[in-house]
Amino acid sequence: MDIEQMHINENDISALYQVSSVEVGQHLYWQIGNFQVHAQVLVTSWVVIAILLGLSVVATQNLQTVPNSTQNFIEYALEFIRDLTRTQMGEEEYRRWVPFIGTIFLFIFVSNWSGALFPWRIIQLPHGELAAPTNDINTTAALALLTSVAYFYAGFNKRGLSYFGKYIQPTPVLLPINIPEDFTKPLSLSFRLFGNILADELVVAVLVSLVPLFVPVPMMLLGLFTSGIQALIFATLAAAYIGESMEGHH
Repeated sequence: MDIEQMHINENDISALYQVSSVEVGQHLYWQIGNFQVHAQVLVTSWVVIAILLGLSVVATQNLQTVPNSTQNFIEYALEFIRDLTRTQMGEEEYRRWVPFIGTIFLFIFVSNWSGALFPWRIIQLPHGELAAPTNDINTTAALALLTSVAYFYAGFNKRGLSYFGKYIQPTPVLLPINIPEDFTKPLSLSFRLFGNILADELVVAVLVSLVPLFVPVPMMLLGLFTSGIQALIFATLAAAYIGESMEGHH
């Protein structure tokens, strides 16, 4: 009887191990030291970074008093990011956070649009396929963790040790609720962005396979709009969380 129970337990452990090794889709891995990384995410992320660097270099090479169309566009984008950050953080604190919020917004925006506009899938890989960087939960989780680090840094740098007093306000009874609240913020940021981008790409892919000519076009245009909205939402919430940590109240 004991031998049979041990055999059943071994089968259960084996089944659990097989379930834990299940992955959604296929991925191309690169071995970097002792770590395995998703190669397709790195490639598309590097493309997005190269686009942003290229635009910044081109736009700042020959600045003029009377700006041309490219300089006008860059100045408009910068003014938009400054207004967004100022609205969430206030006039006194927003300036030093403009580069951080602007980088996050532009990276997510260009990443989302690259997934909708670039024909990534015509590039054949041994495993998996290229897609928008924000189509991978690792990318969105990394962006959310960066926001959380900035959130804690801003609060601690502004208020010192008194920053941690917020966890026992308005009463120490709420301590078990206030602590998990700060950990749910990066979860909500990462899953919201990842879920919306993945869902949009899946819907377009299904429609293209079923009705490849006309029906997917409006959905793709709608996807461009929602992709921009998702970048705006992420950047707005990131700025709001950082501004909230410096104010010292919920």
